[in-house]
Amino acid sequence: MPRIFIVTGEASGDLHGANLANALYTLDPQLQIDGVGGRLMQGEGVRLFPGIERVDAIGVPGPKQLIHGIQTFQRLKKIIRKERFDVIVFIDSPGMNLRLAKVAAQAKQHVVYYIAPQIWAWGKGRLSLIRRVVNHLIVIFPFEVPLYRNAGIPCSFVGHPLLDVVHHPYDKILVQEQLGLTPPTQALGLFPGSREHEVKRCLPIMLHAAHEVKKAFPQLQVMIAHSSSVSYETIHDIVKIFQNLKVRIIQDSPNEVMAASDLLFVNSGTATLQAAIIGTPMIIMYRVPWLTYSIARHLIQIPYIGLVNIVAGRQIVPELLQYDMTVKQLVPMALRLLHNPQLLDEMREQFREVRESLGVSGASRRAAECVLAEVNA
Repeated sequence: MPRIFIVTGEASGDLHGANLANALYTLDPQLQIDGVGGRLMQGEGVRLFPGIERVDAIGVPGPKQLIHGIQTFQRLKKIIRKERFDVIVFIDSPGMNLRLAKVAAQAKQHVVYYIAPQIWAWGKGRLSLIRRVVNHLIVIFPFEVPLYRNAGIPCSFVGHPLLDVVHHPYDKILVQEQLGLTPPTQALGLFPGSREHEVKRCLPIMLHAAHEVKKAFPQLQVMIAHSSSVSYETIHDIVKIFQNLKVRIIQDSPNEVMAASDLLFVNSGTATLQAAIIGTPMIIMYRVPWLTYSIARHLIQIPYIGLVNIVAGRQIVPELLQYDMTVKQLVPMALRLLHNPQLLDEMREQFREVRESLGVSGASRRAAECVLAEVNA
């Protein structure tokens, strides 16, 4: 019985890991799939190793994060060295996963990396490590193929897995009704992130800006997309300061919040590409601790941070980063878009081009076929 180990990091990794597991079981129901992930992977029948929930590491970790990260790494090292798998699949989260891939290679495990490290953003310093420790790379952006193949790394382009979970187009009025809005209405969707520290740093600014925008649009209805990786109490404690907004907290329905909204405030990440696929205009924002920002600005080698702008190769969505992420800058930007439907339509049209560049649906099945080919290699 072939045995596969899937290692994911943040919430989006759990989603992609779950879709990959579903496709793998569809192709071969006799597989045994172990994993590190969340409830989505568990719901697809993946046997999760107990006590290991996340492996992601972003920015400069605090003491608790650092200790937890070291403990997680040590536990996974023991599993990788002790257990035998036909293939270990690492999904995204290169901060930890590339280190674990190195351990796996030293343990003579067969390594597949799905959703490749973003060397186009952080430079090519990791290429030599990837070439040494990864047997096959599965990439989700077409422009990544020549970068890796020219470096002598076997890779396959499968398209973006979001195309498997985002249905386009949505019936906006119907979705608004399903979310408890009173259609037709103008709606603002807030996506503060999938990590506690992101939400605490960014959501108050988003809500304050939403409060100011509502002065110009009294009928505006505000929603927060609540990721299950963030405690409800964290969201609620921030929201209760803005009681006059009458904010709706919508759990585990990001696609629907996007589809029901006229405009989004989105913390930079996978959600920006998700919104572009759905076709909802947005403003991208992000703020990190000053030390993380000071280091990152010297390392990042691309002019944009939002995935939708990176894929487009130009800025089609405004970005407010670090010290520019203020209510003073966010409010007039939002008002300009909401007062000008033509600007919103232009953004939607550019999203269509981005969506078409990502390939076609079926990425998870194609990725599963690549993994099984490595199992049988």
